[in-house]
Amino acid sequence: MSLKIALTKGRVESSVIPLLESAGIDCQPLKNKQRRLIVHTPDQRFEFVLAKGPDVTTYLNAGAVDIGIVGSDILVEQQNDQYELLDLEVGKCQFVLASTADFNADSPKRKIIGSKYPMITKKYFQSIGQDVEIVKIEGSVELAPLIGLADAIVDIRESGRTLRDNHLKVFDYLDKVSTRLVVNRMSLKQHPQEIFDLVDRLKAAVAAKREQQKEIIR
Repeated sequence: MSLKIALTKGRVESSVIPLLESAGIDCQPLKNKQRRLIVHTPDQRFEFVLAKGPDVTTYLNAGAVDIGIVGSDILVEQQNDQYELLDLEVGKCQFVLASTADFNADSPKRKIIGSKYPMITKKYFQSIGQDVEIVKIEGSVELAPLIGLADAIVDIRESGRTLRDNHLKVFDYLDKVSTRLVVNRMSLKQHPQEIFDLVDRLKAAVAAKREQQKEIIR
């Protein structure tokens, strides 16, 4: 039996592969996948399903896969209730409130906020006691304050370069984001040994990487 793992393709995929290799998984088929969206390891123990982040949780919740590897931003936004077993400590970034330099965060007027993450945005503004109108944007969120669609945006900042290049300023820092390993509840009951074996090996790989980073800093 192969454990089916929905893996967020792109940057998450690239950052997770070294951890999988450190955990003893042969990732050559993943590295050489070309246009394939389903990839098996040579020993047939794992089947990777490459998907967009929001779809990872859809497959997980439907029972189409056993494990999902996805950013915590997706889990929080979708209010996912499957079991989160491990923070892989990669794909780190942070939500920020950003806008043009003339934005007044303390203004009493009802603000319009653009974001790909309406639930996270709503939760943040509720926590600071502000009622705002939220406009959901799928593409380049940074455009919203530049063209007058929104007063400010809530978005993920990785390096900050996109904000700087578009002359946007950070006004507040929200939740931090990282890549998580989440498991389907039924799969955990059916395949506990296989799942916990993988989690334990990945946990060791994460710890080893953390120690390496400490050594570099020293």
